Amino acid sequence: MGILFSGSTDIGRKRKTNQDSICLSPENQFYAVADGMGGHNGGDIASQLSVRIMPDYVKNNSHSEPKEMMNQLILEINQSILDRANREPELQGMGTTVSAICFRQSNLFIANVGDSRVYLVNKRKLYQLTRDHSFVQEKINMGVYSRSDAQKDPQKNVLVRSVGFENDLQVDVFSYRISKNDIFMICSDGLHGKVSDKDILHILNKNLPTPAVSNQNALDTAVKELIELANQNGGQDNISVIIALAQA
Repeated sequence: MGILFSGSTDIGRKRKTNQDSICLSPENQFYAVADGMGGHNGGDIASQLSVRIMPDYVKNNSHSEPKEMMNQLILEINQSILDRANREPELQGMGTTVSAICFRQSNLFIANVGDSRVYLVNKRKLYQLTRDHSFVQEKINMGVYSRSDAQKDPQKNVLVRSVGFENDLQVDVFSYRISKNDIFMICSDGLHGKVSDKDILHILNKNLPTPAVSNQNALDTAVKELIELANQNGGQDNISVIIALAQA
């Protein structure tokens, strides 16, 4: 299965550094976004360490059961960040989100910790495949308020789970059977916090009306327009976007 992909990360308009990192590993059919946080320069280090580990780990464990491989990958990253923070006390408290996808034949395997997201566009409709590990999402789960109301919550960026923050980490890992013309997008909250689902869907459908015959320029343009819109809407955070299509 051939994978057509495009990805980019942008500092945004307000931050002095970019604590987001992306992994584009076509040889492993693996793609991920990591959004770092905490500590003096710790967010940069946590996210960069994460994406450095990913390609070799996936390559060296390519014959493992995919769900177990994805779970163990995130746990390996978690331990590596903890070890680094223990060696360098000034980095204590650093961590990162990780949202990752891996293509295997007709299935997509997804791993998620934090509030970076994986989306699907199927038959021109947008679906969020991952669930945020945030304080606001916990309120939504309890029925305190709706998803639209959650955007107004001042604690919407407070995470209840992140990679590198605790020894006993639970990773959400699941699979999805790929359908013809599926579009997959991974992004940090710098995008989904500033661009509505409606606008995300509009940009993806406009540039990729028929994913199976889409070209590289169409994907690059979609990524560029998503980042530009997040910046136009304020750009308060770093912005990362990856789009991937499975083309038979």
